[in-house]
Formats: sequence, C-alpha cells, structure tokens
Amino acid sequence: MSKRTAEEITERNISAKISADSVPAAKISELAGDDVSMEEFEDQFSDEFESDEEIVQIDENGDIEDDDDNIPDAQEIIKKDEERENDKNSTLYLPHKSRPLGPDEVLEADPSVYEMLHNVNLTWPCLTLDILPDQLGDERRSFPASLYVATATQAQRKKENELLVLKLSQLAKTLVKDEENEDDDDEDNEDGFEGDPIMESETVPLRDTTNRLRVSPHAGKTGEYFTAVSSENGEVQIFDLSSQFKSFDTPGYSIPKQSKKPIHTIRNHGNVEGYGLDWSPLINSGSLLSGDCTGRVYLTSRNTSNWITDKTPFTIDNNQSIEDIQWSRSEQTVFATCGTDGYIRIWDTRSKKHRPAISVQASKTDVNVISWCDKINYLLASGDDDGKWGIWDLRNFKPGQAQASPVAQYDFHKSAITSISFNPLDESIVAVSSEDNTVTLWDLSVEADDEEIKQQKSDSRELEEIPPQLLFVHWQKDVKDVKWHKQVPGALVSTGTDGLNIWKTISV
Repeated sequence: MSKRTAEEITERNISAKISADSVPAAKISELAGDDVSMEEFEDQFSDEFESDEEIVQIDENGDIEDDDDNIPDAQEIIKKDEERENDKNSTLYLPHKSRPLGPDEVLEADPSVYEMLHNVNLTWPCLTLDILPDQLGDERRSFPASLYVATATQAQRKKENELLVLKLSQLAKTLVKDEENEDDDDEDNEDGFEGDPIMESETVPLRDTTNRLRVSPHAGKTGEYFTAVSSENGEVQIFDLSSQFKSFDTPGYSIPKQSKKPIHTIRNHGNVEGYGLDWSPLINSGSLLSGDCTGRVYLTSRNTSNWITDKTPFTIDNNQSIEDIQWSRSEQTVFATCGTDGYIRIWDTRSKKHRPAISVQASKTDVNVISWCDKINYLLASGDDDGKWGIWDLRNFKPGQAQASPVAQYDFHKSAITSISFNPLDESIVAVSSEDNTVTLWDLSVEADDEEIKQQKSDSRELEEIPPQLLFVHWQKDVKDVKWHKQVPGALVSTGTDGLNIWKTISV
C-alpha cells in the first residue's frame, strides 16, 4: 500500500428543500391608516375600462375571465419551480459515482441520519488507529459518550512522528431541530447535555511513520495496554500504554519516562516495512504476528518476563507483500494472511515447515485487508485493490485447492479497499472503507426479492447499481482505517487525512 499525502478537504453544500408550506399564499390584506388615497385604486367597472381593443368578460362568480392562455398562473409557476427543486434535491448523490463537486460546492453530512457525529482535527494525518478497551461498561447506549483511541502519525519529517493516546469524552448525541417545534431539542438529548466535546491526549515519540497500529484486545481485562506499532523503517515496537491510559482518569498522576519507550522491539524484518499486524484474541499473555513486504511473517510471544520472536518466519518465499494478518477467533494456533499475490492463506503456528496449510486465490489483484468474524468463526471478509470485497466460508477451503468462490461479493466501490471489519456485536454487519473517500456499512442478512428490485429500478435510475445490502455511505477524505467500538454498539472510529471521525448511524 502506498502512502498518500494530506489534501484539502472537499465538501458539498446541499441546499435545503423548499416545501409547499413555505410559499406564502396569495391573500387580500387590509390597508391600515387614512394616508392611502382611494384615487389610486380604479373601479374596474368604470367607463375607462371600456375599449374597442379589449373585451373584459365577467363570469357568474364575478371573476374576470382571461382568454389569454399564454399568461401562466402565478401558482402554477410556483408549483413548477417547487417540482424542479424537488427533482434536484431528490437526485441520489454518491461521492464516488456522481459528478465531481464544483468549486463552490461542499459536502455536508445529513444530521438526521446520524445518532452521533464528531470530527477530531489532528496535526498530521494518521494511516491507522485502534480502540482502547476501557472499564466504563459494555452495551453503552446513553449520551454523552466517552471512548479511548490510539493512533500514530504520518508527519512531514520522521522525527516529528508520534503515537497518540486520546480520551474523547462528552461526545453528545446529534441533535436535529424540528422546524415545527424547536422546543423538542431537550427530548433528543437524553441527558440534556449541551457542552462541547473534550479531547485529552498523551504522546509517545516515534522515529518513523507508522503503517499499522494494533492494541491488545485483552488490555481491558489484564490492565496491560500492549500496543504494537509497525513502522516504515521495518521495526515493530511494542509499547505498554497503561500509564497513559491511567493518567486520563487519575488527577495529578505523572507518567514515568520509561512508559514512553518500547518494552520490546522486533528487528527480524530488517529494514523491510510491513502492514500485517495482529494480536491473538485467545492468548491473553500476548502473542503477536507481524508481516512484511517480502512475504515473511514472524511470531512474537511473551513468556513470564520477556518477549521472544521466532527466528524462522512463516513464508512461501515468493517475495510478495503480506498486506494483512488475522488470528482465528476459535483456534489458538491458526491465522490467515492476504497479500499482493491475490491469495488468502491459512496457517498453523505448529507447522515445523512454517508453510501454509491452505492457499486459495481470492483475487486477480492485490488483497489488501481481511477480517475474521467474531461471531461465526468460519466467515472471513476480504477487500481487494480493485474495489471489490467479499465474504468467504472457510469450510469451503480445502488443502490443495487453488481457487474458491466467495459466498458473497460486491463491486460497489471504485477504488482500492483500505479497511474491512465485521461488527463484533452483529455478524451480519460489515464496515468497508475505500480510497474513493467513503466508508460503507452493509447488512448481509438482507435479501431482496424480484419485486423489490423492480420497484427500486422504477423509483430511481441511480438505485439500479446499488445492492440492497448497502445500509449507509459515510464520506471522509482519504479514509484509511475504520474500527467498531465493542463496548458502544454501532459506534465507529475512522481515520483519514482530515483527522478522526467518531460516528454512529441510525441504521445500526
């Protein structure tokens, strides 16, 4: 995956739709005061109106009959203007398919479809992020919300790079004003909170740009916030961010200097950078896999006091980059990789040969990212460099099998997939980010019958190309990574060149 530099944020300004109720109806107004001379108003029945050139006819109701059909009625003009405006506003706009925005247009989010939407501006773009587990409880649905995030920068100069640990609190629910009754705002805000969001941050200096960052999923239970950082210089550093996490909620706490240094550095990759990185969800002591651009994967494990990296890598010696790694959710020794050769491979750490057990070609182009389903352990999602993404049933993968067919595949995005993630709380929901500046949410449980598809096509021409499983489209400039929050149902955090987006839709 190549790096992208920050660009200016381009948004679109969507004008408000004008309803019929907002057009004042014609009516007869009373004239106040005695200053108005009656000579200004002529009697239409006087002799001055009689003319050989024009005959004015009065109907039985006393109204003037107009024989000139070329003069349009004022109400008809207003109606036609409203219809044109409605047609304009009802046009479906998809950032990656519709016409490019004009120089005076920006893209604005519709607050009515978000339950929460916040943007965090950062000094430098970040290519990767992960969410820190906390002790605030599970199934948190009330507002204002709080969460903890770890990310790392892509600074202009290497020495300016940092690992950022953020606490984002007082994240209020998105309020949508009702034009008919603006007094209902308090009902939308469950806790009556009207303050501004708060961001607290702690930094750890880094020596290079970070390609990928991953936090141990056991941190919330063990209290050890092991965070792995894969850098451009080929090093993989492991930090313990426990002190940084503690400082947010402990007044007067001073972070020890030692906490800003890595507790272990993996140098087995040499100076070869990598993107594949994942912690085992089943080994709480700490077990990390790291891959590089020459096709090597190293296993680093923690014993009673030290971290040990195996000297022999898992590889097939094809010199093709490992783009992503995912541990199995049910087998402690099983993991999957994907790479630029278009293959998805299943490995077993017990293999003495350090070779894959199964290799299946999933794409004719690079497979950039994969995600193992938390709820159904035989489902794996993958995203390709050509914008396609799909779902694989691993029960169909057999040793010696060269190819397999996905159980579902979508060709909606028109640029490379940069991140993919199953919802940890709902196995049918998947989040997909792409270089086309969008994050899409999908519901795989939706099945549209023929009548629904026909109805879609008849309703709108744009809907013909939209799969019925598509739930939501979120726009973010150069989005690179997206993560679900396991403790706040439906909440996501995504990162792009315009900072972090924390959002939750009404769809999930």
